[in-house]
Amino acid sequence: MSEGTPAAGEAATVADQAAREQLRYLRGSIDNLDAALVHLLAERFKCTQQVGELKARHSLPPADPAREAAQIERLRRLAEEARLDPAFAEKFLNFIIDEVVRHHKAIARQNHA
Repeated sequence: MSEGTPAAGEAATVADQAAREQLRYLRGSIDNLDAALVHLLAERFKCTQQVGELKARHSLPPADPAREAAQIERLRRLAEEARLDPAFAEKFLNFIIDEVVRHHKAIARQNHA
């Protein structure tokens, strides 16, 4: 082997280092996206809190099945356009809706107490 040619072990080390760098970069992007998701969810829940208060003041039911079904269908379409599994998107939205309805019920109980 000539002096200018790296040994197989050295080449693997360079490749491993490049993979670690790329992994660090990708994980940084994931961390940023997770932070954005948390902030977006916080903003969403600020809005749904106001909806819950409005519903409670006007004795409206905490859940709106027609609205929820329309939102699920809308989110499934958006997921398909974004090449995200629509079933996953639906599960995600159902989780959020369940939490929102739970909050709305609690607000209604507080207003009637």
